[in-house]
Amino acid sequence: MLMQHILPIAVQKILPANVVKVLIELSNFFKQLCSKVNTMQELEKIQDRIVLTLCHLEKIFPPSFFDIIEHLPIHLAAEALIAGAVQFRWIYPIERYLYTLKKYVRNLAYPEGSIEKGYLMEECMNFCSRYMSGVETKENRQPHNLEEDDNGCRTLGKGRHKVMDRITVAQVHQYIVANSEVVAPFRNLHEMELSRARWRASKR
Repeated sequence: MLMQHILPIAVQKILPANVVKVLIELSNFFKQLCSKVNTMQELEKIQDRIVLTLCHLEKIFPPSFFDIIEHLPIHLAAEALIAGAVQFRWIYPIERYLYTLKKYVRNLAYPEGSIEKGYLMEECMNFCSRYMSGVETKENRQPHNLEEDDNGCRTLGKGRHKVMDRITVAQVHQYIVANSEVVAPFRNLHEMELSRARWRASKR
């Protein structure tokens, strides 16, 4: 997410144009590589393009920046040509699940036994909770921030009372009127009446 979407936006205003161009090329490479649909021609095209992108990176960054990780993208497109789509082969889901299993460890002398016991207890509790009624369980408990006040609003943490001045209240009111979907029919009707009044005034 950072490399493909956020990095190109973040660097546009803070780095020189030649550096921004190369980083956007690198981001587009990973975005194309990780897309759900890739043809052989597209993978061959980005395989040729990543070589030029890395050459441009070598012109900008010092040699100490480059190690085996910076060389790895050259092989990723060729690997996708042989093994298929990237999302079916990457390790992120497995690493997230391993993190869940590691949280079951209570006895560091026997980590495997702790994982087995914790996993079995979790499965048993989830199975039993499906048949319990009137008891708060993991399946039916409310979110932590579901506390509602008299107006039906949900707050995170302790609310603070703040008095706004007249200008701020007018700005908030104008924003709500201009952007709220609830008042959209009335806003459209008002705009139509204004346009008719202008049309009548122009005919006079």
